[in-house]
Amino acid sequence: MVSKTESGGRSAVLEEQGFEESAATEQDFFYRSLGGGSYESTLHTQGAWNPHEQHMAPVSGIMTRELELCQPRPDLRMARVNFDILGLIPAGQFRIETQIIRGGRTIELLQAELIAEGRVAVRATAWRLQRGDTAGVAAVEEEPMPGVAEAAGWEGMTQWPGGYIASLEIRVVPGHRPGRGKVWIRSPYPMVEGQPTADLVRLMGLVDTANGLAARVPPGPGSYMFPNVDLSVHLHRDPVGDWLGVDTSVTFGTDGIGLTSSVLHDVQGPFGRAAQILTIRRLPEAAKPDTV
Repeated sequence: MVSKTESGGRSAVLEEQGFEESAATEQDFFYRSLGGGSYESTLHTQGAWNPHEQHMAPVSGIMTRELELCQPRPDLRMARVNFDILGLIPAGQFRIETQIIRGGRTIELLQAELIAEGRVAVRATAWRLQRGDTAGVAAVEEEPMPGVAEAAGWEGMTQWPGGYIASLEIRVVPGHRPGRGKVWIRSPYPMVEGQPTADLVRLMGLVDTANGLAARVPPGPGSYMFPNVDLSVHLHRDPVGDWLGVDTSVTFGTDGIGLTSSVLHDVQGPFGRAAQILTIRRLPEAAKPDTV
């Protein structure tokens, strides 16, 4: 985050979580390619709910990268990607298998599976649709977010543990509150060591962060956990740049289910929407020390 970097607080956060700053600096990327669709994760992918799992945000980015590499066609572009999270996403080595499950001249449906420790941890499907000239009828109803220059550094995400969150640069637009907020985020790291990161891959690798950017309740003992079990992203144009703007609202229902909904922006304005369904569960109180 900007405020952490400027204050030197990033090292302190990592040390509090048991990480060595030197190790994080040496691995200045999210993944190392092992060839053939296999990868190894780094500290910067570490999740917020468990220290031994990957955060879904960089996982979404690396899976989008593999989907983009699956028999690409310049006349089609990715318009919707849906990720189903089938369980904990282990840190370490994994592979991604892709295939076209519905081919066509103007529309294709692709699938990617992230396989780790002998099981499918995440399954993604993506629609690729034919490009065409619709400039004469193009229109966007959402208003652009205030720009990055109008947002301020923010310490609000320091309540979340994990190497992924610690790696982010975050700026918040005035008016942010629990359940509602407009936030700009970016990461300094490429998706894969030694390889360029496409704008779509870079920004898709940030979208899942939305579920923690305007949390209705703080994490921790006695509060609630609210992990998402999916991520669905719809793209009405190709995103550009390295800043992702997220205009997010969070709803908690009465029966243990919630929804995080976001309009996605880049520096040119809105480019799509994201939705995450949440399972909301009460966390136990912290154990009290024995008293004499």
